[in-house]
Amino acid sequence: MRAALIQLNTGNDIVAETMAVCSLIREAAGAGAGFVSTPETTHLMEMNREAVLKKAFYQDDDPGLKAFCALAAELGIWLHIGSLITKVADDRLANRAYVITPKGKIAATYDKLHLFDVTLPNGEAYRESRLYQPGSSAVVVKTPFGTLGVTICYDLRFPYLYRALADMGADIMLVPAAFTVKTGEAHWHTLLRARAIETGSYVLAAAQTGKHKTGRSTYGHSLAISPWGGVVADAGTEPGITLVDLDLAKVAEARQTVPSLTHTRVFDVKVIDVS
Repeated sequence: MRAALIQLNTGNDIVAETMAVCSLIREAAGAGAGFVSTPETTHLMEMNREAVLKKAFYQDDDPGLKAFCALAAELGIWLHIGSLITKVADDRLANRAYVITPKGKIAATYDKLHLFDVTLPNGEAYRESRLYQPGSSAVVVKTPFGTLGVTICYDLRFPYLYRALADMGADIMLVPAAFTVKTGEAHWHTLLRARAIETGSYVLAAAQTGKHKTGRSTYGHSLAISPWGGVVADAGTEPGITLVDLDLAKVAEARQTVPSLTHTRVFDVKVIDVS
């Protein structure tokens, strides 16, 4: 399977952003991609609470989601929309990923499990839990070309999630993101490579990049990581398309060479206090 990672600098106009994303998806399919993955918050990057609540749609009403489903059917591709800001109540949102079949049907959704609540040393503050409802279930999607483990951005910092996905059969981990520049420079490549090595899986991470209309800056560097932990492709910092050919025989090879998924032990933790 040839996969494509779409790197975006998303703005705050859903209609305009949907058109731009659809153009890139169409270009990726024209280059032979049968699976296309987009970043977190694909068609709306909006930091203001009142504005995002006003602009977001319930899932059944989202014109962008309808356009993506129609395009997947037209092109006959598997489409992973890394996430959309999806309304779940009048004052509550979900950061929700969508896996769409070549017939344009939504095969699965996943709501981001781990919410990013932090104040960075430079003063930037993020409080996703004030507005977003966390998910409650991990999601694995079995497709004809591989089994997808669906995650979003901050989930990357929780290795137990990826181990659980691998134990359930996932051999391609999806990590769409809008990483900050500071944390991206420090941790992005290392964490993605670690998740690949730990699970013997491909890791595909489509990313947001550059300075957005809201003033926020994201790190870019959409990455494809091999099951052995090597960087197969790095998109750098410009919006665009990155193509990668997946060979799942490499998953089997990595897991046979280092069969750590079969060596799980149940154990107690003893705390010895000598303070």
